[in-house]
Amino acid sequence: MPAMSWHPQYRSSKFRHVYGKAASKDKCYDCVPITHNINDNHFCAVNPSFIAVVTECVGGGAFLVIPIKQTGKLDPHYPKVCGHKGNVLDIKWNPFNDFVIASCSEDATVKIWDIPNQLLKRNITTPKKELLGHARRVGLIEWHPTADNILFSSGYDYKIMIWNLGVVDAVISNPVKILDAHKDVVLSMSFNTDGSLLATACRDRKIRVIDPRAGTVLQEGSYKSHRVNKVSFLGNMKMLFSTGTSRWNNRQIALWDQNDLSVPLLEEDLDGSSGLLFPVYDSDTHMLYVVGKGDGNIRYYEISPEKPYLNYLMEYHSHLPQKGIGMMPKRGLDVAACEIFRFYKLIPTKSLIEPISMIVPRRSESYQADIYPLTAAAQPALTAEEWLAGINKGPLLVSLRPGSEAVKSLPQFPDQEPLTEATDLSQQQEAQGRISVEDKQKPREIEHGRKRLKVEESLPENQQTCLSNGFDIFQCPPPKTESELLQMYYRQQEEIRRLRELVIQRDIQIKQLSLELRNLCTDTDD
Repeated sequence: MPAMSWHPQYRSSKFRHVYGKAASKDKCYDCVPITHNINDNHFCAVNPSFIAVVTECVGGGAFLVIPIKQTGKLDPHYPKVCGHKGNVLDIKWNPFNDFVIASCSEDATVKIWDIPNQLLKRNITTPKKELLGHARRVGLIEWHPTADNILFSSGYDYKIMIWNLGVVDAVISNPVKILDAHKDVVLSMSFNTDGSLLATACRDRKIRVIDPRAGTVLQEGSYKSHRVNKVSFLGNMKMLFSTGTSRWNNRQIALWDQNDLSVPLLEEDLDGSSGLLFPVYDSDTHMLYVVGKGDGNIRYYEISPEKPYLNYLMEYHSHLPQKGIGMMPKRGLDVAACEIFRFYKLIPTKSLIEPISMIVPRRSESYQADIYPLTAAAQPALTAEEWLAGINKGPLLVSLRPGSEAVKSLPQFPDQEPLTEATDLSQQQEAQGRISVEDKQKPREIEHGRKRLKVEESLPENQQTCLSNGFDIFQCPPPKTESELLQMYYRQQEEIRRLRELVIQRDIQIKQLSLELRNLCTDTDD
């Protein structure tokens, strides 16, 4: 009998040993009256300055806004944000302004609130803006990921409305666009990375991929054995991830090709619990977290573009069940502790909000650039008018290395990306042509300016030229996987683009110096 050879397959991953760490009691938020609403929403929104949580309120709806560093027991008379006439169903912070939050309610309105920088001393009852358009209660709101002042709202009137908050009116009654593609209540909304596509899960069991500006449904699909509840775009992986239930009411996850929703790429039953599953995707690390409502577990996976697509890593267990969850943006993480994600877990049975940090175990105390790629900055890449006009643009990127600055992203016009690159090159050639003409006309002044720039470049303050927006090219280990190689390639492309812009700026400075010298010579002659 021939001997059988067994070849185990090991996956190399930086996140294989990621573990969840609950905060100590003094770092939690205690005595918080968390809402008892039965809607399947997060009920919590977090940014580096504040944590907002929907609370119990008599005669209307309200939510609390607590400074992120104000941990411990909450004063029972702590001021609320209470301007809604019905229960608050969803809250979301503006991704580009830590002091602006949106809320929606059973009173069929969406309200935008300004939160003061100092500690709240009295209730906030007057919103900055009020959006009136839905005929029934509004269950979901989402800010656009790259365009400023664009907000999406979804109501029980089966409509999704797009609002431009850049107008001066305090009360806005006319949305810029109404998406009327659903025949039942929308349960979930998710954007791709640049916000050009919107994925929705509907109570009619269908997943849709929609072009929000055109209002057209690009893909629509349902699968008989998967009743979808929540859906999420997986960044730029060209895939969707959904959670729901099987025909036997088991909790289920599914992975889809965004260009073909007829059959899922992967379908897996998890357990027989009845609570909802919230999918949370981190596009920087390609990690997917599945948070169970009604239990204390957080499963996490790593997404890959090839089969088997979904690679199980580990599970965080807790005996305290969560009702909702909040997620800290990447810019609010503790990079010194190798924290790659942070959840804020709502535990209504204890009136407690418990932070859960996802940590990569590392011995070194220095900045770990390989687990912190460039991430979305807190500045918009587009104005509302540019996005409504059809321009797509990825998010502005920033390094989490302390002291680094944001990196600008290039605009992308639909089906016209080569044209944009050609325009950039022609502008560079035009600028170089102008400078060369100046070189011929005023060689002495230009030569003097070049010498001055060389002297400036030789100064010790400007010796960090190997840093690409906080990313040290020479200290980086060589890429080991295809995804790391792609990240390295994109960073180098970004560095090349940045250096080209720097060359053009230097040429413009040379031109300005030559004009100043010519003016000085003219004044001296006079």
